[in-house]
Amino acid sequence: MPDVCVAPPAAYLHVRDTLLRAAVWSATLLVGAVFAWLLADLLGQGAARIDWSFLTSAPRNAGRSGGIAPILVSTLVVVVVAIAVAAPLGLATAVLLAEVVRRGGRTERLIGLSLDVLAGIPSIVFGLFGNAFFCIWLGLGFSILAGGLTLACMVLPILIRTAESGLRMVPNDWRFGAAALGLSRAATLWQILIPAAAPALLAGLMLGIGRAMAETAALVFTSGYVDRMPSSLWDSGRAISVHIYDLSMNVAGGDQSAYASALVLIVLLIMINSAAIWLADILLVRRIKMI
Repeated sequence: MPDVCVAPPAAYLHVRDTLLRAAVWSATLLVGAVFAWLLADLLGQGAARIDWSFLTSAPRNAGRSGGIAPILVSTLVVVVVAIAVAAPLGLATAVLLAEVVRRGGRTERLIGLSLDVLAGIPSIVFGLFGNAFFCIWLGLGFSILAGGLTLACMVLPILIRTAESGLRMVPNDWRFGAAALGLSRAATLWQILIPAAAPALLAGLMLGIGRAMAETAALVFTSGYVDRMPSSLWDSGRAISVHIYDLSMNVAGGDQSAYASALVLIVLLIMINSAAIWLADILLVRRIKMI
């Protein structure tokens, strides 16, 4: 006799759904509790140290007093250099993988394997590579430019994978419709595919910015420790993550300034991600209207 598929009883399905829902909520609450504990600790230890002078003055006494104005400027410039270099390269590679290279082919597998390996390399290895290649071989020395280029290499896998996923999620009917209307592949890409994949592109960009702003090991070997205000890309500059590490590990009595600097970093990341979510919602609404 042929096998007969018997549906699971309703009680079993109810218990399974309840357990799954409980597991998801437990994981969410656990992550939220850890972040709340971390934020509360930073607020308790560093909030009293933060004022307008802390944000606009230079550090003094090895960072124990003064502010973090040069640190913030160096951090922002390093991140801008990294994203300015990585974003166009990441988008171009994503377009190559999603629109040009045959899916499942040898070229796609080779590029995908390279990206996966690059994403798994520890940041300290990137730092050593950046020091050897950008600082020494290219003669950039300990500079913001060398640090930004090193961070660009680190965030490339994130940008490429998210942009590729966003482009692949665009329905093929849109491509066929554009071809039927006589649009070139370039026009289809710039006028239809990239605007439709904009939320995913923006998400990858924000992930890359977060990775770059919080990086320490790679910048120690490339951008350096100097805590003065940089005047050009070829000046050495201390990123805020390096500043936090130095205050907590090498400066006696610098814990409060380290907590305050870490709190500023967390607030910056929250602001950037909030802005990204807001822009992603706007772009998503526009995409729905396009459909």
